[in-house]
Amino acid sequence: MSDTLVAATITVRVNGDAREIPGGLTVAGLLAHLDLHPRMVVVEHNLQILRREQLDETAVVDGDQLELVHFVGGG
Repeated sequence: MSDTLVAATITVRVNGDAREIPGGLTVAGLLAHLDLHPRMVVVEHNLQILRREQLDETAVVDGDQLELVHFVGGG
C-alpha cells in the first residue's frame, strides 16, 4: 500500500471565491465540472491567460487562482 495520498478535493479561487473541487483536474476538466463550455469562456490561470490549446494540458492544483470570463450572446 502506498504512503502517498492523493487529495480527494483541493481548494482554488474562481473569480475571487474559494471553491473545493476534485483533485487531479486540468483546466478543461474544471470547466466541465462547472458545466462551462470552453469556447464560451476566457480563462486566466494564476495571472496568465490560457489559449484553448492549453486547457487540456494545464493542471489545476491547490491554491490556484482562476478568473473565468463568460461570453454572452444576444442582440
